[in-house]
Amino acid sequence: QVQLVESGGGLVQAGGSLRLSCAASGSIFSLRAMGWYRQAPGKQRELVAAATTGGSTNYAESVKGRFTISRDNAKNTVLLQMNSLKPEDTAVYYCNAELISGYVYWGQGTQVTVSS
Repeated sequence: QVQLVESGGGLVQAGGSLRLSCAASGSIFSLRAMGWYRQAPGKQRELVAAATTGGSTNYAESVKGRFTISRDNAKNTVLLQMNSLKPEDTAVYYCNAELISGYVYWGQGTQVTVSS
C-alpha cells in the first residue's frame, strides 16, 4: 500500500504563485514516476506535469513556462511550483505515483482556486 499526502493548495489571485507538495510513503519499491493531475468542475482529469525517477519531465502545453515540477527521489516527494496562475488553472490537483509494475496511486486532492 502507498500513501500520498498532498499540501499547498489554496486561494490566490491571478498572476500569483502556489507550491504544491506531495510525499509518498509505504510500500514503494519501484517508483517509476510521480506527478500532478487536475480536474476542474465538469471536465476530465488531465495531466499537469510528471517527473520520472530518471529525471525526465513532461508538462501539459497549458502550463509550460509557468509550472515547474521537481522530485526528491531519496524522500519520495514531488513539488509543483506554479507561477503566473490563471483563473483557468482553478481545479482540484491530485498527486499521482506510478510504479514500474504500472500500478498507480492517487492522493486525496487539494483545491487550487485562482481568482480574477
